[in-house]
Amino acid sequence: MIEQARNFLWLNARTLEQRWFEHAFGGGKAEHVVQAVLAYRNDDGGYGYGLEPDHRGPTSQPLHALRALQLFVEVNAPEQAESILNWLTETCPDGSVPFGMSTSKDHPKAPWVAADDQGGLLLTAQIAAALHALHTSHPWLDKATDYCWQEIEKLENTHPYELRAAAMFLDEVPDRSRAELAAEKLKHLKPSTEGYADGEALEPHTYAQKPTSLACGWFTEKELTEDLDELQRGQQEDGGWNFGFPAFTPIVDFEWRSIATVDALLTLRRYGRIS
Repeated sequence: MIEQARNFLWLNARTLEQRWFEHAFGGGKAEHVVQAVLAYRNDDGGYGYGLEPDHRGPTSQPLHALRALQLFVEVNAPEQAESILNWLTETCPDGSVPFGMSTSKDHPKAPWVAADDQGGLLLTAQIAAALHALHTSHPWLDKATDYCWQEIEKLENTHPYELRAAAMFLDEVPDRSRAELAAEKLKHLKPSTEGYADGEALEPHTYAQKPTSLACGWFTEKELTEDLDELQRGQQEDGGWNFGFPAFTPIVDFEWRSIATVDALLTLRRYGRIS
């Protein structure tokens, strides 16, 4: 399985995902992953240039900052969070992060990527989760954490991606007792998929990304087992995995498939399905 995925990535992936895979499964150095991420960094401390495939163009955007932080988590590089925190302090001073900023209005992006500067839980929770996973301490993160608690505690109507973001935050935030109480409340929400593409959905493992995830309690053992079985069977003949949403332009198909492939392998390893 891993060797087939390796071949898929050598054929189709960006250098970034190749370096990430080599670090995760081939003994590659963490510093090489960091160097590949830094190629996307701007002078303002943010990240651009399509680091997150659905947001093209050079300007620093929250989706790119999130992707950079998530990769820094993968290779344990907390020192790289500083420039992003400085950028967030300047662009999102209240601790609430938009899905997209108006600075990207003249550049290509997926139709579901807003550029309205409107802060929300979706990006804030994921960025805060990554920063907490890096054991970061910063005034901006304190504001973002307070914002996430506020939004999660009043959450009633939601959608799968927002609910996943909340689950990611609850897995990493230091206040574990409060997180457990919040996760029990979110367990009973039924996220709406109105406006989603046919077949687009999030599976149990996307909420419960590791065996210690609080979202594991949202599913029965049978549901999680069957979901992981399906993930394990999801490797395609070319060695890669598919992703569950539309590709808005041809090039992102292989970019997202490469990310999905490494993600799938890491999930299967975290759950003990592969070594």
